Amino acid sequence: MTMRLRLLAPLLAAAVVAAGCSESGESPAPDVLRVGLAAPATLLPADVRDQSGRMLAGALWTPLGDYDPATGKMTPRAAESVTSADRTTWTVKLKDGGKFHDGTPVTAQSYVDTWKAIGQERWQASRVVKDLLRAKEITAPDALTIRLVLDRPSGQIPALLSSPALVPLPASALTSRDWAGFAQRPVGNGPFRLDGAWQPSGGKLVRVADAPGKARVIDLKTGDAAAHYDEVKAGKLDLSTVVPGDRHEAMHADFAQRHVMWALPSAAYLGFPLTAPHFSDATVRHGFALGVDRAALEAGVLGKQVDPAKSLLPPAVAPGERSSTCRPCTFDAGAGKSLLTQAEFPAAPVHFGQSEANWLRPLAEQVTKAVGVPLAPEPGQGPFALDLNLMTPSPQEVLSEIAKATGYASDGFADLLKSAEETEAADSGEVYRLVENQLLRDLPVAPLWSGHGHAVWADRAGDVTATTFGGVDLPAVSLH
Repeated sequence: MTMRLRLLAPLLAAAVVAAGCSESGESPAPDVLRVGLAAPATLLPADVRDQSGRMLAGALWTPLGDYDPATGKMTPRAAESVTSADRTTWTVKLKDGGKFHDGTPVTAQSYVDTWKAIGQERWQASRVVKDLLRAKEITAPDALTIRLVLDRPSGQIPALLSSPALVPLPASALTSRDWAGFAQRPVGNGPFRLDGAWQPSGGKLVRVADAPGKARVIDLKTGDAAAHYDEVKAGKLDLSTVVPGDRHEAMHADFAQRHVMWALPSAAYLGFPLTAPHFSDATVRHGFALGVDRAALEAGVLGKQVDPAKSLLPPAVAPGERSSTCRPCTFDAGAGKSLLTQAEFPAAPVHFGQSEANWLRPLAEQVTKAVGVPLAPEPGQGPFALDLNLMTPSPQEVLSEIAKATGYASDGFADLLKSAEETEAADSGEVYRLVENQLLRDLPVAPLWSGHGHAVWADRAGDVTATTFGGVDLPAVSLH
């Protein structure tokens, strides 16, 4: 027995050392990509609300297509085509041969049943189905055809259908309706499948089909962004998908050619109670907007995770290029104070609307100092925080949410917004800019900032790119 233990001891020691190397990430396999990320709130694609969830959904699912709001064009992915003769009846043709990771086929009925479930549940994407798609009828005439009949013409359907929130769920999930269980063990139709259940500490993705030069396995580790950043520097991780604010300056030296930034589908606004007597005057609203120092908030409470607004529509959905400047997006305390004086705004304290936004109190203190009107961040009939977490690349979503939150409906706004929605997607940019210009004139909301993401990577990784609604494109990352 003693001799046997002596023989086993070196083997056990070697096993422990090997396990330690694997755990620390010092010697990864040539086809394994090690990724650090923040813990996602959920892996249920229709309820994703953070960049980690969007990134994982992009690896586990293939959307119908990719939409570019700048050009109004959709590049098909799971779809073969998305067409309409009158922009009221739309036909989606699917590519043949699509399969879920459980081996069952992806059919048109998969989408129809998934979108029906989304409409019934209180998921983030329910507003896309109910408020934006607004289809009277969604059917599957055959296994590869989806037919949508809308309650009005819309040129935004390609943008809406490209949403990663509208990817299909397998029949097993739709039948069981065990959404919590499915979020732990998601079954998608994308380039990677999840190996085992998702754990609080992370999980493992395995590529479905061979892709030479790309990762076959992705080890995902949740945790602190600063720790992940340092682990990439030390070679213990290959990629960190979040960069904390206190590493932003160092990032340019630490990862000179190995970092990427991208626009997130999020935007923040300061909304105004248009029915309140003191805020019915656009001059007042412009005065308060000019009293916000967005750059100071970005560098302070917001931890350098945002970009101060330069327009009303955030980069994530902005169609085409704009040459005009956003005057209400600038900080000009003197001009803001002058406008409030001109409007004879009373010096009595103004109480903010109800909000949990962490930036509301610093903003209140800042504006109080800038324009001389005391603002109190307690609930009341005053300015309020409007944080939008977008589900689609359509400008229609942002503008509709602003109108709904503020009740703004003056000077033919509804007709202009309807015209923009009905216009062919490729030509709608000009009309959406007219809508934006009207909102910047009347200012029911003051644009504040939009979110951005950062990632850094080690020498052995390459081809790291990121998109607004997908985050870092994990399937595209190469290893060398």
